[in-house]
Amino acid sequence: FTPTMPSTKRRKSAEKMTATTSFVPKRVSTTLAQKQGSNVIDDDFQKLETTTVDTIRCLSMDGVQKANSGHPGTPMAMAPVAYAIWAKFLRFDPTDPIWPNRDRFVLSFGHASMLLYSTMHLAGVKSVSSDYQVGDRESVSMDDLKSFRQLHSRCAGHPEYRWTSGVETTTGPLGNGLATSVGMAIASKWLAATYNKPGYELFDFDTYSMCGDGCMQEGVASEAASIAGHLKLDNLVWVYDNNKITIEGNTDWSFTEDVATRFVAYGWNTVRVTDANDLDRLRHAFQTAKDEKNRPTLIIVDSHIAWGSPNKQDTHGAHGAPIGEEEIKATKKFYGLPPDKTFHVPDGVYDHFRNQMQTNGTKRAQEWKVMFEEYKSEFPDLAEQIGLMQDRKMPMGWEAKLPTYPANKKGMASRISNGKIMQAVAEACPYFLGGSADLAPSTKTRLEDASYGDFMPPKSGWGTYAGRNFHFGVREHAMGAIMNGMT
Repeated sequence: FTPTMPSTKRRKSAEKMTATTSFVPKRVSTTLAQKQGSNVIDDDFQKLETTTVDTIRCLSMDGVQKANSGHPGTPMAMAPVAYAIWAKFLRFDPTDPIWPNRDRFVLSFGHASMLLYSTMHLAGVKSVSSDYQVGDRESVSMDDLKSFRQLHSRCAGHPEYRWTSGVETTTGPLGNGLATSVGMAIASKWLAATYNKPGYELFDFDTYSMCGDGCMQEGVASEAASIAGHLKLDNLVWVYDNNKITIEGNTDWSFTEDVATRFVAYGWNTVRVTDANDLDRLRHAFQTAKDEKNRPTLIIVDSHIAWGSPNKQDTHGAHGAPIGEEEIKATKKFYGLPPDKTFHVPDGVYDHFRNQMQTNGTKRAQEWKVMFEEYKSEFPDLAEQIGLMQDRKMPMGWEAKLPTYPANKKGMASRISNGKIMQAVAEACPYFLGGSADLAPSTKTRLEDASYGDFMPPKSGWGTYAGRNFHFGVREHAMGAIMNGMT
């Protein structure tokens, strides 16, 4: 367990907040002269960091207020965390949001969708057509933000996959996004073990997922956390927003377990950041996760829902309803942004955010594509398989290997015929994988060729990350979400 303590810097104007606020908020801090990619952090850079974080907050508040529906409190609390992930660590190219080796970001508490939409807007994520062609249109334009939760809007109440480019999976039912993220982390391990060659590290992407108290209480998340620890998925990072507020009120009414200790028992690395506004400590926490080579990481972030709101901070009133126009003005005044301007992006914010993403994502994507062209020359068959997966296609002529069964009164049990068909598909399609929730002998779902192997941590002695048979244990709910994430 690695605790991280908050910085002592505080904003002087915080003392002016009303008595309804039980703490003195602290501004985002940044170590001077620290380098992030090609950016040298100085006073001006620090101010832009603060402004960018607060812009995410304000866009989220404005979107919810205009729709007169939504969840503003979590985006206001977790904007610094979203900024830290996207600007500092996420290897994601906004100009090519389906680049195969991109890091994945999953917003498991999908009700906080304005946090993702505001971040994606500032990042300039491009749209992708239904046939997987990247276009020129921004996935989330300013007009899209203004139409949050309206019919046909790209900013649906909860993020929807293939409706809004940059959304990696649909999230609504709490906990399911976490379980899906485990599938994404598994996919990265399998792709790396299957297709990486000396000098060609094609796949090594990480997966980040943000969640809240509701996600932590859902059974599917517990199932997924258990198997992720078992599989030692060190490329998986969950961020837990510990704000102690649910729709009904304080979490002490229903949720008092020690989450950190539970995850240590699962086999996770557990880190704590005691102030969501402390960018230095957030960077340290995420770097700790990057450096971990044997376990997934849970970062517990202590936050204040609706941070900066004079009358709604730390109350469940900011969870699932707009905070009101006057409250928004007062909050913007505290942030130091124009209180009367809505959907406002201050000068320099777009460039500040996008320049960092270009360094961390766009540049890496371009280098990857050059490497892949060389890979295709040396390993054409493997490169073809990667291309087919990216295009969601099966190998040419795969149907020829399928067995046929003439009509028969006695017939054959469908689990037996299905098992035979699966063997034929596995032979024809090298990226056909499978498994069961501890039922393979009964359901005939094991891929039988000895060369297929089992997906296990290499040091376990039971298999490798290149294995095509998965053992989910008795975790049916997580199994479905994990398979969804893998595809």
